Amino acid sequence: MTDTTETQEQETPQQGAISDFGIDTTSQSTGEAVRDYWARVRGGELGSLPALLGLIVLLIVFSTLSDTFFTLGNLANLLQQGASITIIAMGLVFVLLLGEIDLSAGTASGVTASVMALHLIHNGNLLGGMGDTVFYVFCGLLVLAIVLSALMKIWAGTALSAVALIIAAVGIPANAWLEMLLAVCVGAAIGCITGFLVARIGIPSFVVTLALFLVWTGVVLQFIGQGGTLGLRDDTIFNVANGNLNFTGSWALFIIAVGGYAAVVLTRHFSRLRKGLVAQPTSLVLGKIIALAILAAVITYALSVNRSPSDLVVIEGVPYVVPLVLVLLVVGTFVLDRTSYGRHIYAVGGNKEAARRAGINVERVRMSVFVIASSLAAIGAIVYSSKVGSVDPNAGGGDVLLMSVGAAVIGGTSLFGGKGRLRDAVIGGAVLAIIRNGMGLLHQPASVVFIVTGLVLLLAASVDALSRRRAANAAR
Repeated sequence: MTDTTETQEQETPQQGAISDFGIDTTSQSTGEAVRDYWARVRGGELGSLPALLGLIVLLIVFSTLSDTFFTLGNLANLLQQGASITIIAMGLVFVLLLGEIDLSAGTASGVTASVMALHLIHNGNLLGGMGDTVFYVFCGLLVLAIVLSALMKIWAGTALSAVALIIAAVGIPANAWLEMLLAVCVGAAIGCITGFLVARIGIPSFVVTLALFLVWTGVVLQFIGQGGTLGLRDDTIFNVANGNLNFTGSWALFIIAVGGYAAVVLTRHFSRLRKGLVAQPTSLVLGKIIALAILAAVITYALSVNRSPSDLVVIEGVPYVVPLVLVLLVVGTFVLDRTSYGRHIYAVGGNKEAARRAGINVERVRMSVFVIASSLAAIGAIVYSSKVGSVDPNAGGGDVLLMSVGAAVIGGTSLFGGKGRLRDAVIGGAVLAIIRNGMGLLHQPASVVFIVTGLVLLLAASVDALSRRRAANAAR
């Protein structure tokens, strides 16, 4: 009996972030589970529900107002246009879960894109591309990142920073895959420096990242030059955001994604039932799997149809960015939900002092999330640079940061820490992508797009604050 109780206590934190039809006993009926879920929603546990409802409303509104919104070409464009922001938002979820903020994520992504472009254009000769002084300072910062991450025992950051230093110092000839690896490694190095200043030195993350926002803006200008542009003339890099899986690959992705989801969910569900732990009604679990399979099948079928406006060109298949986002989502969700590191993130975000007293290395956890955020920002930069085909002095600037933070918050991640899931970034990214795409189809000016996006973000933050207050009152 004691073992069962301990197991339940270990499982409960993982289930705390679940915002679907969780139940208290395995004997409840589906109707009772739905009523229990509704009671928790009324108690303030909203999760991603507001974002999902908003997503449905936006789909209905724009499909009604625009005849081209639900065309095959626009559907593919939606997925490709929103991918970079969604990926950067995924990294910011880790930071927001601790109640921190990274205002430099956007410009840091611009730095990684600039380094990638310089290395490609100059065939691996960063010394010639940057100039002597800038190159030696750049390598010095990589060495600093290695030392700081090793000091804090963030070994992934140490390894990635070392790889970046080797690629830069040796002058390895340009290769598309090497350029993308270099970008991610530089992003990790930036995260090591940012995280150390926040976690070990103790400077508030708002101040550190605001300062670095300005620093990285200047670095991008230094790398590219005022008014300059670095073209990315490489088919592999171009296809990251613009390429598509073939017909067979698209349906193979469908089978792997849906089959893998079903296998994981059902295995976990029946395992919990056998152990007498908290579980959802089997009918609801099967219903979610079937609904996902139908939705994925419809999207895959639609994207597998030729959507080219010309008879001379065939454009079909699921865009490459879809499996990329799915892989990041699956890996990140596994880390947060099924590892001790993920539980430590939620614990530190919920109560930092209590986590410290429980033996968690709070400083290491705080530093590590910035490494993750900057690494994912680099991946987002790769996708965006691939989409536009170049890197300019505005890379990572403009509204990149605002949209990325907005995607995470709109999706349901709390600005106060301790609450959020990686899927929030995907849902919020979809909301923002639809707003921008739909407004563009309706020929609305940029001013209206910014106003609407800002109001949606304000609404999401208000819902978060009110739900936390309601949940606190319900717990009394």
